[in-house]
Amino acid sequence: MPLPTILVADDDRSIRTVLSQALGRAGYQVRTTASAATLWQWIEEGEGDLVITDVMMPDENGLDLVPRIRKARPDLRILVMSAQSTLVTAVKATQRGAFEYLPKPFDLTELLSVVERALSMPQQAQGIAHLQPTSAAEEQMPLTGRSAAMQDIYRMIARLTTSDLTVMITGESGTGKELVARALHDYGQRRTGPFVAVNVAAIPREQIEAELFGQERNVNGLTGTRSSGRFEQAAGGTLFLDEVGDMSPEAQTRVLRVLQEGEFTTAGGRQPIRSNVRIVASTHRDLHQAIREGTFREDLFYRLNVVPIRIPPLRERTEDIPLLARHFLSQCNEEGQAPRTLTDEAIMRLQAWRWPGNVRELENLMRRISVLYPHDVISGAVIETELSEASRQRPLSVASHDEEEEPFSVVVERHLRKYFTAAEENGVPPTALHERVIAEIERPLIRLTLDATRGNQIRAAAMLGVNRNTLRKRIRDLEIPVTKGSAGREAL
Repeated sequence: MPLPTILVADDDRSIRTVLSQALGRAGYQVRTTASAATLWQWIEEGEGDLVITDVMMPDENGLDLVPRIRKARPDLRILVMSAQSTLVTAVKATQRGAFEYLPKPFDLTELLSVVERALSMPQQAQGIAHLQPTSAAEEQMPLTGRSAAMQDIYRMIARLTTSDLTVMITGESGTGKELVARALHDYGQRRTGPFVAVNVAAIPREQIEAELFGQERNVNGLTGTRSSGRFEQAAGGTLFLDEVGDMSPEAQTRVLRVLQEGEFTTAGGRQPIRSNVRIVASTHRDLHQAIREGTFREDLFYRLNVVPIRIPPLRERTEDIPLLARHFLSQCNEEGQAPRTLTDEAIMRLQAWRWPGNVRELENLMRRISVLYPHDVISGAVIETELSEASRQRPLSVASHDEEEEPFSVVVERHLRKYFTAAEENGVPPTALHERVIAEIERPLIRLTLDATRGNQIRAAAMLGVNRNTLRKRIRDLEIPVTKGSAGREAL
């Protein structure tokens, strides 16, 4: 049985060499060319079992070649490579009939796996999306980033353009969940319909039915006009249910019923209305934990979580920070601000920041700098000043690197509620509560500050913003041990 032949088209000689060697070692016959014209000649002559083509070719765009190949040789699988690595490229490649899109630089192991899968999959499994071409306005990168994590998201969105499957988007606040939802709509089958976003957690319990499903209105005891809800407003398009993790039990029940039955009734109405929307949901909560705690319905979770998409926090894709920062500065320039550039040191300082507010925090910083600083070139010192100020203004929070930051006040309130509930159940009223809470918070605060300053009480007092004598008294009253006599330590 003859070995499969793979046709490789790329104007970069080094890439042709690497692919030829890797595919040859894997047992394939390989023909390479730097010309789209030569590739097309081979295809017309009936050569090849698989095509790997770059997008930017000297004589023709590889994406424009894909539909022609699919029309002439419907059985021929096509892998598209591109150094552009944008969402638009991934979507175009998929919509025009490519079997897979691979961003450059690519992983050889992954590429060989895709080649094997493409050659072994039944031919009828591949289809072509008959969608309108992307408009110029949509070329403006709705999502920005070239990290491996973002490339995975681009490819997932591209695969979903021909489907109405329900999608659950998870990620911390500020990561861009609504942008992903919007991209799923703009490049999907329902792109000509409306995109309706609603924060379901913000709907008061008594208004859930009317807000989501509409309401009948009576005039003099007779049925009159009725108001439409979000499900009707989104008919033919996409309904984005934002922050479903905080949705009330009543809203969960009503949404589940629509997903199960495919229809709903208005508040006060009796006539069922067929639901005609694609559902995309999002949350920053851990829904598995919410299910265990009994605050989120497991059956609703499985209805919504058909296709999960996780958006990584910015700290997990720091290589995207320079591109994002420049993108936001460019937007400010388009809005009338003077052009700004970032020094290498400024980029380094941006990449070293943890970004608890994620992409939204970075955008706000770039907009603030663009307006407040007259310099054309933004230095590392400017970034350091702004980040230091942001750190001072940020509320205390408690979170791990894998969690959404939670304000310290919320943590304290949650524990106090548990304390009061336990006290009420045991019939023991709390006493001296103010003093006890202050002591419990103040003791670890002072101890950790002293640890951070290596026992230097002058520096600790400055960090805490208290008088040195006050700090010394609190250390004594709270019986906090202090190690004395270390080298270089200032004494009080």
